Amino acid sequence: MTIIHLVRHGRAAAGWDTDPDPDLDEVGRNQAAGAVEALIARQGGSEPTRTVVSSPLLRCRSTASYYATRVGADVRIEPRVAEIPSPEGVVMGERVGWLRGAMAGTWADLGARYVDFRDQLVAAVATMDDPDGRHVVVMSHFIAINAVIGACVGDDSLVIRSLDNCSITTVESTPAGLVLLDAGHEADTLIR
Repeated sequence: MTIIHLVRHGRAAAGWDTDPDPDLDEVGRNQAAGAVEALIARQGGSEPTRTVVSSPLLRCRSTASYYATRVGADVRIEPRVAEIPSPEGVVMGERVGWLRGAMAGTWADLGARYVDFRDQLVAAVATMDDPDGRHVVVMSHFIAINAVIGACVGDDSLVIRSLDNCSITTVESTPAGLVLLDAGHEADTLIR
């Protein structure tokens, strides 16, 4: 059994409808730096894990770099924990409108492509393992982390919690499936 800490990236320097892969802004960098000690504290005083996984998107990789630097770890990139893709044909300026509509519904409402995205994401998290059998730290995204929470509580909604930037959601991977231990703190999001 592995404890997995899912961290929503720090605040991005640009919106989802203006830049497909922004870095963190100054607030986001401060959030990422502040999350490091909270992550270490959640590991119960044992030596901090060096198993660090990140979405390939820059805002997550930058968030991960703060923790990885502090504990002397490398960051493994995992495409399956990336942000929900926008549909083909939706141009940059239309992305937020599409996402707002999608967030009001379920994965099933979005169709097979998105159910498959969710299932692959959840499977990736459920099979993460720390060689020392302790903890894994994963830097991911609002919708992606909500998909994991949904798998834990049996809810097909895209949004279950309005997770704040750098909030930490903790799950345990058990033989019976993922178990939600802490759903992370919430805040208003600009998407909604």
